[in-house]
Amino acid sequence: MLNSEKVGNEFYQSLGKLYYAMAMTDGMVRPVEVERLRKYVRQHWLDVDGMEDEFGTDSAFQIEIVFDWLQEEKKVGSTYFSDFEEFYKEHPEKFGPKVTKLVIETADSIASSFAGKNMSEMVFLRQLKDLLNN
Repeated sequence: MLNSEKVGNEFYQSLGKLYYAMAMTDGMVRPVEVERLRKYVRQHWLDVDGMEDEFGTDSAFQIEIVFDWLQEEKKVGSTYFSDFEEFYKEHPEKFGPKVTKLVIETADSIASSFAGKNMSEMVFLRQLKDLLNN
């Protein structure tokens, strides 16, 4: 695997972690949050760069794969924002204006999908916006 492909896959994996952390801010991932994530991956993320993983599948599906794995393993979500932040700081070139906007829109959509945004989700979104718009 070429280094650019590796970084591309890590990019989408870090997004899976970020969106899992977003869904887990209130301690529970709800089915409607998973549905919203899948909708955004299919309607928006698949068109971002056309990069494929080693199996010939669009790398954007790594978002769902990582999210599903973390959910299945019942991982605590709070640590995964830091993982995303670390990737962002190591690879800021992956986050142009279009991608940054989509990262925030996807997180906001997940937060809004169940009974509006609660305080922990609003704090999470503020931290994400501060990170990406610094």
